[in-house]
Amino acid sequence: MPRAKFQTLTEQMFYTLLCLKEECCGMDILDRVPAITNRRVNVGSGTLYTLLEQFLDAEMICETKVDGRRRSYILTDKGREMLQKECARLTAQLADYQTIFGKEDMR
Repeated sequence: MPRAKFQTLTEQMFYTLLCLKEECCGMDILDRVPAITNRRVNVGSGTLYTLLEQFLDAEMICETKVDGRRRSYILTDKGREMLQKECARLTAQLADYQTIFGKEDMR
């Protein structure tokens, strides 16, 4: 059975929404994600623009500005709520790991 859309977020989804705490355009996101993850996560342009369209359709972000082909976006309350839910889910996973392995096994 496929998972419901946006029930959980992929890393690319999570970091795209995280970048949109402040207004920015797609090129900004392409630069920011690797910068804030120490190059651990990259988002390809095809993936990014697909995600932006999906997030717009789901009202998780809104378009703030259009300048030619350059479009800017920002997180909506619905998008912020999704990020908070995902953060809580990840925090619970980390707590489960620490319960089983202990904090000293964190690397």
